[in-house]
Amino acid sequence: MGRERQQMPVVVVAGLHSDARKEVVERLLRTVPGSVALHHDLTRAPGGTVLRTVRDASGTLSYGETPLVDDCACCALREDLVPELTRLADDGPTRLAVVELWDSVEPRTMAEVIAAHGGDRLALTGVITAVDPALVLPYLGNGDDLADAGLAAARTDRRTVGDTWARQLEYAPVLALVDSGEADDGDHALLAQLHPTALRVPARSVELARAALAGFDVETAAAAQDPACALLPQEADEAGVATLVWRRRRPFHPGRLHRALEDLCCAAARSRGRFWLADRPDTLLAWDAAGGALCVENAGPWLASLPDADWERVPPMRRAAAALDWHPDHGDCCQHLVFTSPGLDRDGLARLLDSCLLTDAEYASGPEAWKRLPPAFGALLDAA
Repeated sequence: MGRERQQMPVVVVAGLHSDARKEVVERLLRTVPGSVALHHDLTRAPGGTVLRTVRDASGTLSYGETPLVDDCACCALREDLVPELTRLADDGPTRLAVVELWDSVEPRTMAEVIAAHGGDRLALTGVITAVDPALVLPYLGNGDDLADAGLAAARTDRRTVGDTWARQLEYAPVLALVDSGEADDGDHALLAQLHPTALRVPARSVELARAALAGFDVETAAAAQDPACALLPQEADEAGVATLVWRRRRPFHPGRLHRALEDLCCAAARSRGRFWLADRPDTLLAWDAAGGALCVENAGPWLASLPDADWERVPPMRRAAAALDWHPDHGDCCQHLVFTSPGLDRDGLARLLDSCLLTDAEYASGPEAWKRLPPAFGALLDAA
């Protein structure tokens, strides 16, 4: 019998900070002997193709082109990525394959593709987002569409720079820091508060290679991003940067909250969490805001609204999160919103949020009366 083939380790390196990302990739190539980097450049996508480059520490090894799939550059990347990685694994011993994602490609999608289709040939060992701390706030506050910045991955791509950067930053368990010398204590405090559980390693340190090979679990990473059980930041205040954690049990009045949305979106560089509306008491709603733009989405039912028989189909992490925060009257229904920003007016923000809750009289009228309140979020939720 022949020897069992070993899986080729794969690390995904992402980030809109392209200079930082390229430096991180180069450091990995130079510090991990036998490593190669695979990069799909989407700048040619308007012409109908995606350029693939494979290189090692000495330079370019090969070029190739792959056509767009359904007029979508990211779709072409997904179709080409695993076959190309498998070819690298079959060609010979590669100690580490570094997948350098193009600027606006989000690491979660590609990490899940590799984990799902890598079979016995590929082992996803890390996801890293490259960061220049001095650029965290400018990118987070950028509400421009990716299309206007020349970074859209498809004609239908409606993401903004700010929300894309937030997801790149918060998904990766490892942040590789490339300090340009312009970052101050406030920049580092902002980074720490946005993703407090991340391992932050200098790109020039020996820790970078260890982090790339440490291992990665896509299910755990996905659960950490699930609005129902996301690992949201805690209260913090350092170097002029603050995080407000606002938690309440009473539902929002839909009309008052809707009128306050603009002020709430502009109150912080980043806000996220889960909330509930009085006229939709069974629906868990996700809040995700960056760059002055807010996304509100239906994230499914609260567990309190489900029959007991349906609980077995709920992921264990979701059930555990609900159990830790269960209320005798409302179950897991709650407001849990987190706002992070330099110069955050925590008291004023808390007062504004409190003013959007049901009053004592409205709350006392009960759920059936709440459902008859004039709906205000239909355009945002029902069209989705």
